[in-house]
Amino acid sequence: MNKFGLIGFPLEHSFSKKYFDNKFLNNNIKNVSYDNYEINDIQEFKDLIKNNPEIKGLNVTIPYKKKIIPFLNKIDSKAKSIGAVNVVKVNDGFLIGYNSDYLGFKQSLESWIPNNNFSALVFGSGGSSRAVIQVLKDMNITYTIVSRSLSNNYKTYEQVMDENLLLTNKLIINTTPLGMFPNLNSCPNISYGNLNDSHYIYDLVYNPEKTLFIKKCQEFGSNTKNGLDMLYRQADISWNLWNK
Repeated sequence: MNKFGLIGFPLEHSFSKKYFDNKFLNNNIKNVSYDNYEINDIQEFKDLIKNNPEIKGLNVTIPYKKKIIPFLNKIDSKAKSIGAVNVVKVNDGFLIGYNSDYLGFKQSLESWIPNNNFSALVFGSGGSSRAVIQVLKDMNITYTIVSRSLSNNYKTYEQVMDENLLLTNKLIINTTPLGMFPNLNSCPNISYGNLNDSHYIYDLVYNPEKTLFIKKCQEFGSNTKNGLDMLYRQADISWNLWNK
């Protein structure tokens, strides 16, 4: 039996297992399984691969998208430029890293926004943010990174409000876990009253489907999208990579 799965911590509310279980059932795909491999430390990854020779592919989630890179034999060029890996193909013990965040988000964004004539605010500076930023670069969309940490390269949420950046940046992408289950009452600290129906708000969080962030943006007429579409696209990209 060929095994596939997800590594990360924690994984109790993972989307992937249910998605692939349904995919295997609905498409009559036999002799395969998809499981959650919750590991407390990235060092456990070596034993996971060693003790499970049937594993042919893995998805990688928080907090290991960057930490897994030294354990791989090869990294796809796009994943290398992003600096994060969330898909691993296992080929006779040879481990190849890819980034499906990039292609999943790019396909999803291109199918949603009416054109590329935007400037963007990107909330967060983690692994998912790197993929989003690479997509914006490749689509020639200018962007500003917003983080809680003060840095020469980032704006803070206070600066977003002080400088009225919401008025000039009509595409806003949340790559942070704010509002993700079970922390349903958290959201980015911005001046929501500056939003209107010319704003496009993309929240990568998908659980719940409508975060507090999205609810607040919708109150002022903004166009909103959650991370489910991206997630479905990523899952199919992963499956294609494992089987190519």
